[in-house]
Amino acid sequence: MDKKSATETELEAAAFRRLLNHLQSHTEVQNMDLMILADFCRNCLAKWYQQEAETRQIDIDYDAAREKVYGMKYEEWKKRYQTPATEEQLKAYEAAKQRRKAREQ
Repeated sequence: MDKKSATETELEAAAFRRLLNHLQSHTEVQNMDLMILADFCRNCLAKWYQQEAETRQIDIDYDAAREKVYGMKYEEWKKRYQTPATEEQLKAYEAAKQRRKAREQ
């Protein structure tokens, strides 16, 4: 890897760590909110992390990837911070899904 590529990778890794820290610090932001607004959530990040590990033949299971993203075991995070989705959130989520489908066509 040349110097530019190594530096770029370091910057991307640092930005990713900051994103994780930000999400871990803002537990009031529910995954449903993220899905509605950004079309991804903490679980998506964990899946992407796991998939990238697999492409590099690194054995990381989904639970370990979620623990990396959440900063704790997922079940603990759910118990502490997850709230039930409101009717408003469910409607907004369905509308976001419809917008996504329309863009994909």
